[in-house]
Amino acid sequence: MTGRPDSGRSIDEILAAARARLTRVTPQEAFAEIRAGAMLIDIRPASERATAGEIPGSVVVERNHLEWRFDPACDARLPSVSGYELRPIVICSEGYTSSLAAVSLHDLGLTRATDVIGGYAAWAAAGLPTARSEECAAAIAPGAFRAVF
Repeated sequence: MTGRPDSGRSIDEILAAARARLTRVTPQEAFAEIRAGAMLIDIRPASERATAGEIPGSVVVERNHLEWRFDPACDARLPSVSGYELRPIVICSEGYTSSLAAVSLHDLGLTRATDVIGGYAAWAAAGLPTARSEECAAAIAPGAFRAVF
């Protein structure tokens, strides 16, 4: 094994730098913001949503499509992404990948983007609304899959 290059950073360093750019929200704060018009973006893969459940009213955009669906200047953007004032709140399983994803949205100019502390696990533990994936409670964006297992 060779040493890390001078330009390299550990994932812990990358995550800390990402989180320093965000004002993260608790599941309860996210829920209140969603009720006031923010958009909850679930980036978990289909298999995780099938196992753990979905969040009613969330928009499913799997991580590998996120930037294309949320760049207001991209032809592949979601119809609801019409400008840079949008308040996207990203959620993943435990609140790690969502931090990196929210910072990626910042880099696109969506500087109001953030993520949910603790992810779906904290959301469900807080007793906030969830549904089985077969109930189709979430909106599935182009490129994402509805899990049926």
